[in-house]
This record gives sequence, C-alpha cells and structure tokens, in this order.
Amino acid sequence: MNLVENIEYNTERPHLIIPEYGRHFQKMVDHAVSIEDKEERNRIAKAIISVMGNLQPHLRDVPDFQHKLWDQLFIMSDFKLDVESPFPITSKEDLKRRPDALEYPQNFPKYRFYGNNIKRMVDVAVKWDKGDMRDGLEYAIANHMKKCYLNWNKDTVDDTAIFKHLYELSDGQINLVDEVLTDSGTFLKNRVAKTVRTHTHTHTGKKNHKNNNRGKKRY
Repeated sequence: MNLVENIEYNTERPHLIIPEYGRHFQKMVDHAVSIEDKEERNRIAKAIISVMGNLQPHLRDVPDFQHKLWDQLFIMSDFKLDVESPFPITSKEDLKRRPDALEYPQNFPKYRFYGNNIKRMVDVAVKWDKGDMRDGLEYAIANHMKKCYLNWNKDTVDDTAIFKHLYELSDGQINLVDEVLTDSGTFLKNRVAKTVRTHTHTHTGKKNHKNNNRGKKRY
C-alpha cells in the first residue's frame, strides 16, 4: 500500500522545458545550475553539451549545430546557468519576442466570384494586338466568366451583364456587345451531368464491393 501511495506522477513533477531530452537530462541541467564553483560549472556544462550532441548525431552536419545545442542548454536552465559560452547567448526576451508579420500579397477584386485568374487573363488580353487571336481570347474569357458566374448563382445570367463586367475589368478596352455566349442551360446541364456521374460512380462502386463479398465462405 505504501508503494502505491509513493508513486510519483508526471503531473506532479516539475515542468520539462524541452521534453525531447527527458527528465533525467533536465535534472543534469538543474544540477549544473546549482553548482557554486565556476570552473566546475563550466566543465559540467561542456559535458552536458557533449551528451546532447551524442543524442542527436544526425544533426552534426547542420550549420551552427553547436550553437543550437548551447541555446537549448540555456533554455532548459531557464537562462539561470552562468557559464562561459563559445557563442553569443540568446536572451530570454529575444526568445519570447514575436516574429514580424509576413507580408502577403493582397488582392481585392471587384467581382470576387470570377477569381483572380480572370483578371490576369484580361490583363494579358489587352496587351495583345487586335486580331483573330485576341478576339478568340476575349470570347473565351467572357464564356469562362459566365461559367464562373453560374457556379455562384444558380439562376441564368444575361450576356449583357457579363459584357459589362468584362468592360469594367479591362478598363474599357474589351467590348463584346455584339457577341453571343454559350447558353446558360448548357453550363448548368453539364454541371448536373457531372454531379450525376460522380454520384453514380460512387454508388456503383459500393454496390460492386458488396457483390464481391457475396457467396464467399465465412469461417
């Protein structure tokens, strides 16, 4: 009964600063901090660094490997270990300082349901010389815009609305008022057919899976 009462649980033990090294290693670092003699403390610190390197031999070829080990040693000691380090000592404040925020490119398109790629395609189209190639590209862009529009809006859309949006996105350089785009029903029918095919394939696969198990002996 006494043995059960004296069991030491991890939740009752001191917090491990770097758990990867284990509790016995943390005790070694705590012992080094408690040593009063400076020379002995430096000797023990170097011995701990040597053991840390042996525990991670796969990292010995990593640049500044020794520097990282010394940083970890000071972190495990909560920066209380007073020894001579061969590298600059990282302060506790620098370690806790939050990194600077990364600058991500921000795009705020006027018509977000078309996506950024449509705007890039428009920017490319307006740089082309007038001719059949550009006319074909402009028509393809308008058709794709109509398809994107219907992906977000289930109802049909008038071609004039697409032409208006394309005119605005191109800063007035693309005007397709006389063109006739693919019928909205075609896009919607293709989308429904694709959904039905996917559902049928999934259902058939499950059915075949069941049929394959039929007739097998069970032991």
